[in-house]
Amino acid sequence: MTTQIAALIVAAGRGRRFGATDREAPKQYHRLAGRPVLSHTLDAFLSHPRISHVLVVISPDDLPLYEHAAERCQSTRKSHLLPPETGGESRQISVHNGLTALSAHTPDLVLIHDGARPLVSRAVIEGVIGSLENGTSACLAATPVFDTLKRKSDKKIPLETVDRTSLFAAQTPQGFAYAKILKAHEHAARQGLTDFTDDTGLAEWAGLSVELAPGDTDNLKITMRGDLQRAERILKMTQLQSSPPLASLPDIRVGSGYDVHALEPGDGVILCGIKIPFDRKLKGHSDADVALHAVTDAILGAIADGDIGMHFPPSDPQWKGAASDQFLQEAIQRVEALGGRLAHIDVTIVCEAPKIGPHRDALRQSMAGITQLPLNRISVKATTSEKLGFTGRSEGIAAMASATVRLPFIDA
Repeated sequence: MTTQIAALIVAAGRGRRFGATDREAPKQYHRLAGRPVLSHTLDAFLSHPRISHVLVVISPDDLPLYEHAAERCQSTRKSHLLPPETGGESRQISVHNGLTALSAHTPDLVLIHDGARPLVSRAVIEGVIGSLENGTSACLAATPVFDTLKRKSDKKIPLETVDRTSLFAAQTPQGFAYAKILKAHEHAARQGLTDFTDDTGLAEWAGLSVELAPGDTDNLKITMRGDLQRAERILKMTQLQSSPPLASLPDIRVGSGYDVHALEPGDGVILCGIKIPFDRKLKGHSDADVALHAVTDAILGAIADGDIGMHFPPSDPQWKGAASDQFLQEAIQRVEALGGRLAHIDVTIVCEAPKIGPHRDALRQSMAGITQLPLNRISVKATTSEKLGFTGRSEGIAAMASATVRLPFIDA
């Protein structure tokens, strides 16, 4: 049985140290690389295939700001975003409200994260998840303290150097066995305690043992205005490092993919991550997105790395009903692991109905969001088979795709 992991994003604070005026939005809604800070945070968790639900705790005054931030998310898994929950007078109360709201979805594990930490990496998230799945009840991402620390509590007391050997800087996400952290919050509330500013601190108070997982110095929390500028610089450097110029990648590979799925009674077909209203749906173990399956196979073919069935076998129950964008993202990550980049996608959808033309722009936009390719590097075409064969009889939909990837030359 697949472990259900929820992410609880805490975004109800006012960020007083940030220094926002009464007319300004709280820091989590300020712009970072053209989008609200919270949009980046949501994308980090929505795009992770292990996260089953994402719930955000907000101030009731911020609902329009939150809705705008959610709209600006680039992830195609927005269906995993639950309606927001209202926060309270303290962070602890806000988290408690969010944990209670998640009870309807009965997660096994929960990751609690600051909405103002927009640069959390997949590696950090997976480190916390891995610790929990190894049996830890509570875990937080943290980094060792490398700076020399000084203590001076009073002018009359001499400056003192603090031993940093065993010191760590706590970050989020902080992960927990859901039932245990909910019970700890309920116990604290009954005791009238509402001022815990850190969930692992509350877990320690409740008797839970807390483990550390590797954090990342780039996983900064937007606290002061200058942090926004630092976050902008980190984003630009990350993009430069993860995206080598195409001209520097001389090995040009082209792969092809083909897939077909039968039609059955339903209310719409999913193509390129978009649901198109129709009186039928595509039949398959996952969401049966025939277009994304073909593109995934094309990319895997370009790097000679098997096919979609090998990496995501339909016999594996964890892929039942799975969104196919995670298959495509895995294929792209395999290209990037070789030091390469995806350069172009061309997909042709073959069906008599539904009509693809009216949805072509939306399909391309969706593919751009999944692959992070510019729109001018994505082609979506459609044709019929002139009433011939299974597609002509409207028994199924087929898709053919080609993908161009650029790699460094690597000696075999």
